[in-house]
Amino acid sequence: MGVKKKVVVKKVIKKTSIQVEDVKPKPKKRKKKMYFGRETHEAIVELQSKNTIEEKNEVYCLKIKPSFEKLVENLIFIHGFANSELQSNELKNDCVSFLYETLSKFDPSKGSKAFSYFNVVAKNWLIIQSKKSHKRKIRHVSLSEFANLKSSDKKEIEIYKFIPTQERQMILEQNRKMLIPLLHRIKIKVSNQNEIACIDAIITLFEKIEELDFLNKRAVFVYLRELSNLNPKQLSVAMSNIRKYYREIVNSNEDLNFFLF
Repeated sequence: MGVKKKVVVKKVIKKTSIQVEDVKPKPKKRKKKMYFGRETHEAIVELQSKNTIEEKNEVYCLKIKPSFEKLVENLIFIHGFANSELQSNELKNDCVSFLYETLSKFDPSKGSKAFSYFNVVAKNWLIIQSKKSHKRKIRHVSLSEFANLKSSDKKEIEIYKFIPTQERQMILEQNRKMLIPLLHRIKIKVSNQNEIACIDAIITLFEKIEELDFLNKRAVFVYLRELSNLNPKQLSVAMSNIRKYYREIVNSNEDLNFFLF
């Protein structure tokens, strides 16, 4: 009798090694830095705590002015406040100067963010200027219609239809150099502390006129405010009184009659 042999079949499972490459996590996208965010807000609060003009100017130029410029640029572009690049630049410079004047009015304790506050201020200012510009366009009369103008308007136009000679220009330049001594004569007459601060600021302005790069009258007025430490009302009153002293001196001296401003 045959013996049955059990055949054991061993299943050999081959292990395949699969090399898995290390998958590096995708780098997180960096959030774009806001041009007017918390840093600018904190810089405005910091500026309000400074005592000297130099400290305030440093904080403003480094941390605040770029944000103001970008804010105004966006408003002008989005709402179409300017019709040309030149007009846009002039409008932006005036508006940024106005925002600088309002820095002291911002009150962080009320809970409002600086961006929201100055965005509204800038937009309202631009709207007002846009309305003024529209009114000027309505009143504008082309010189091609010169024959139809009133006689008084024709006379006003004729006044500006000449170019000063080179000799005349040299005289005007020399006269400007005589302005500083005139300002010092005015200073002798003033007695009020606000007037003294104002005339000192004006003298400093003209002594440093070559070093300054002002773009508009508003910037000059702001500079005088900073130099004199007077508020707008005090500065306006002081300047009005100084003009009276100026007229007295000029009217009493024929050599000074060329000062017309």
